[in-house]
Formats: sequence, structure tokens, C-alpha cells
Amino acid sequence: MKNLIAPHGSDTLKPLYVEDSSERNSIIEASNNMPTLLLNSAAAANAVMLGAGYFNPLQGYMDKKDAMSVAENMITSDGLFWPVPIINLSQNINDINVGDEIALLDPNVDGSPVIATQQVSSIEKLTDEEIISMANKIFGTIDKDHPGVANFLSLGNNLVSGKIKVLNYSYFPEEFPGTFATAPEIRTMLSKAGWNTTVAFQTRNPMHRAHEELCKMALDRINADGVLIHMTLGKLKAGDIPGDIRNAAIAKMVELYFPENTVIISGFGFDMLYAGPREALLHAVFRQNAGCTHLIVGRDHAGVGDYYGPFEAQEVFETDIVKNSLKLKIFSADHTAYSKKLNEVVMMRDVKDHNKDDFVLLSGTKVREMLSNGEELPQEFARKEVAEILMKYYQSL
Repeated sequence: MKNLIAPHGSDTLKPLYVEDSSERNSIIEASNNMPTLLLNSAAAANAVMLGAGYFNPLQGYMDKKDAMSVAENMITSDGLFWPVPIINLSQNINDINVGDEIALLDPNVDGSPVIATQQVSSIEKLTDEEIISMANKIFGTIDKDHPGVANFLSLGNNLVSGKIKVLNYSYFPEEFPGTFATAPEIRTMLSKAGWNTTVAFQTRNPMHRAHEELCKMALDRINADGVLIHMTLGKLKAGDIPGDIRNAAIAKMVELYFPENTVIISGFGFDMLYAGPREALLHAVFRQNAGCTHLIVGRDHAGVGDYYGPFEAQEVFETDIVKNSLKLKIFSADHTAYSKKLNEVVMMRDVKDHNKDDFVLLSGTKVREMLSNGEELPQEFARKEVAEILMKYYQSL
């Protein structure tokens, strides 16, 4: 894989999943006699990402010193650039003690099986003020109407740190067969495809014509070998399209409207944070770990509501700490839409002579309303075959 970009923070990937089946089974058996901790979904998602090599070179959950340093300055105490604390916060730590090896239980799978084991290096109580301060740095707000803030403030005050060994990838391989992939697996795909330059497209939604053309623009302007359409498969917010529906819609679009061998569709097991600029940086870190050289960062990337400026997530990549830390580059994008004047999809900032009425624009609410009512979306907005998949879903609700 010498043709691929180096991972973040190390020469080779160091995924925390226990590959050897006999070792893994031995750990699972031993976990029956360990103290247990039921994770929240955020900590379980962190375990999946650590296991899958996306959070390379981290070896487990951060302690208070690292978590606060990352929240404040985006750097760990030993100098590693990292944009968001990767932590195991808990409300109830039961009888866990420092030095214990504990079994971490998965809250997202029936029966809460063990997902990983953790060597507990510290258990630290965070004050409410420290939690709020951390949230403010990560999300840029402490407004509880922000879904990421509301979730973060609900996780608990007990910070359980230490190295982990990951035993499975939760529900992701079973629910998203052929889509969920680890960072090493994606690197293998890119290497086999012979791609040196790969642009990643982050999505939590189905892709309309504008998204399709944005990927094609990036391919062309970067002169990339291909695009990785990389989907969030974890917990979303209410109203977001379920992963299986989104997957089917994207696969149909790629099948019919992209040149062969220019797209790989995959997904990763992480919950959306809706953290805007900080989450855009995290997206960049783990795309570099997956072998991508570029990431498309559009208007209000990973944002929600009006909490972030439209290009704040792009501007953060211009800071010295980011430029000095990441090898991956971004493809900065504006909204794309179909131009009635030019009869093609354009990046809106590229056409200075247009006003709002010159574009085919539909709000998410309007799209959902039309699909629920069985009304066809304009072909300038969505591919017919994609819209049919979404219509079937909305009409089933």
C-alpha cells in the first residue's frame, strides 16, 4: 500500500480489534469473570472506531488531562493533534476500580454483549462545570437544543480511561453487510483499485443531483482517481433517513450515473455529533486513516440548525495547528444546485449572475412532503430512480 497516504500519527495503522480468533475467544471467555460497565452509545461508537483503525493512533479512552487538553487546544498532552475528546463517560461506575480489567457492554445490541475489554488506568470525576466547558469547546455552544450538546450533557460525570481491546464491531457488520468497513479494509480497496488520490464524501443523507455533481466536480478539479462515498451508519437525529434506505438510494445513483470504477461506497460505525468545525476535523483525521487524500467540506459541514457559520468548517482547516498536523487536504465547496439558466448543476458561488430564483431549490421539509404524498421530485433535483426508493420509504411511515 505504498501508493497510499500515511495514517495520522503513525507510520502504520494500529486498529484495536483483536484479529486472532483464538485470542479473541479467550478474551471473551475471560470477560465473563470481569467487572462490567454498560457503555452509552457514544462510548460504544468510540470503541467501534478505535477497533476499526479510524481513530489511529489512539490506544483507548482518554483521561481527564488529555480530554481537557483536546477540548481546549486540539492536542493531547503528548503532542498529538486530535480535534474531539475520545472518552468513556459514565453515570454509574458500580464497583470498578483503577487497575481492573473490565468488560465493556454494548448498549446497542440485544442482551448487551461484551464489545471490548478495558484496562482501567484512571477513574476521574468531572464537575458539571468541566463537562459544560468541554461541551462548549467541542460544540461551540451549550444550548441544550443542540442535539450533540444535549446528548453530551447526558452521558455522565465519571471518566473511565485506559487502553481497550475491541472484540466486535457492534451491530454494524450485520445491519450493513457489504457497506460497513474498517480503515484497513478501505485501504485495501483503494490499493487494489490503484487509486493514489482519493476524495472522500461524508454523508448522513441520501444523495440528490447536487451531491452527485459535487462529487464529480471534486473528482475533476482534484484530478482524483476516485471518490469514497462514506456514510455515517450510527445514531442520527430524529427525522434522518435510516441507513439501509440511504444505502440503497446511493447505490442506485452510483450504479446508473457514475463512470465505472470511480466510486467506492462504504460506511463507518459512528454516531453523528453535529459538532460542525470540530467534527469536520475528526472526519478528516479518520479519512486520512482510511487512505483518502482529500475530503469534500461543504457549507455547514456536520452542522445543525444555525449554530455554525456557513464556511466555519472550511476555515478551521486554515489554522496552523491543522495545516501542520494533517496530510489530508480539503476540497472546499459551496451549495450546489441545478441552474435553470445553464441547464446544469453548478456550485452556487461560481455563478455570480444568478439569484435564488435561477436555481431549482427544495427544502428538506418540502422534499419529505412531496415524497410522502407520492409526488415526483423535479428531475433537476433528484434522479428518478433514487426518488422512487425514498418515496417508498416515506409512504411506508
